[in-house]
Amino acid sequence: MQPPPVSVDRPFDVLGIGATSVDFVYQLPAYPSPTASLAKMRISRHFVSCRGQVATALATCASLGLRAKFIGVTGTDDNAKRVRRDLEDRGVDLSDVVIRDVANQYAVILVDEHSGERIVLWDRHDRLQLRDRELPPEAIAAARVVHVDDVDINGAIRAATIARGAGTIVTSDIDRVHERTIELVRAVTFPIFAEHVPSALTGIHDPVDALRALRRENDGILCVTLGIAGAVALDGDRLLRMPAFAVEAVDTTGAGDVFRGAFIYAYLEGWTLEAALRFANAAAAVSCTRLGAIASVPSKAEAERFLAEAEPLRLV
Repeated sequence: MQPPPVSVDRPFDVLGIGATSVDFVYQLPAYPSPTASLAKMRISRHFVSCRGQVATALATCASLGLRAKFIGVTGTDDNAKRVRRDLEDRGVDLSDVVIRDVANQYAVILVDEHSGERIVLWDRHDRLQLRDRELPPEAIAAARVVHVDDVDINGAIRAATIARGAGTIVTSDIDRVHERTIELVRAVTFPIFAEHVPSALTGIHDPVDALRALRRENDGILCVTLGIAGAVALDGDRLLRMPAFAVEAVDTTGAGDVFRGAFIYAYLEGWTLEAALRFANAAAAVSCTRLGAIASVPSKAEAERFLAEAEPLRLV
C-alpha cells in the first residue's frame, strides 16, 4: 500500500476529526409499519450506546493498540458526558475537544432482531458544528493518520488540506452526498465510501463502475464498503474484491466505522491492501455480533481469532 506510513515518532498514530452521538437503541421483533399487525409491537430490548462515525473508528483504533486522539464538538448534557467518558475510558485523548452549552447529538435506532439491520433517526444542534479556527494545525501535524467524516464537511476539507500539507495520510468516512463531497474526495489520501455514495456522486448504478469513474478525482486507493457483499478497493487500475464473513448479525450499527478503524490499523502496520481489507472485514463482522456501536468494538485478539477461524462468503 502506498504511500508508506509516517514515522512512529509522531505523538499520535491517528487523529480523528468529526462528530459523536449517543444512541437510544431499540431491538424489535420486526420493522414497524403503519399496517395493522406492525403498527404496535413490544420492544424486545433497549439500551443506551455511544457512537459517531469518527468516534467509533477511533475506539476501534485504540482497542487495536493505536495511540488515538479525537477533535470535535460535544455538548454539556448527560449524553455528552457519557460519550466523552466512554472515549476516555478506551484511551482516546480528548485534550482538544470543544465543549458547547447545547445538547449533544443523539439518535434513536430501531434494530430488527432477526437480521441486525437498523433504521437511524437522529438530531444534531447547529452549534455542534466544528469551526475552521477550532482545528489546531499542530495537533493535525502530530498524527501519522488523520481520519475525517463528512458531518462538518467544511472542517473536514480544511483538516485534510492541513494534514496533506504536513505530509500526513488522510482517510475518510464519506457517508452522504453534499455539494462539497467531491472536494473532500480530492482532499483526502484514501477515500472510503459508504455503499450508496459512489453511485450518487457519479450517476452510475453499479458501485464498482462508479468507483472507477471516481478515479479521475483521486489517484490514491479508493474503497467502498458493501455490507454483506464485503468491500471493493481500486488500487491504481487494479480492482480488489474482498468478501465479507458470514455471521449471525445482531446489530450492524457501527460496522462501517469499525471497518475504517481496522483499515487504519492495518495500514499503519504496513500490511498489503488485501490483508488490510480482510482484517477490516473481520473486525466489522465481529462488531455485527454485538449490540451497539462503540460497545461492539473488538479487541485485537478477538479480531485475529475470528480471522483465523472464520470463512468468508463466496463472491457471486
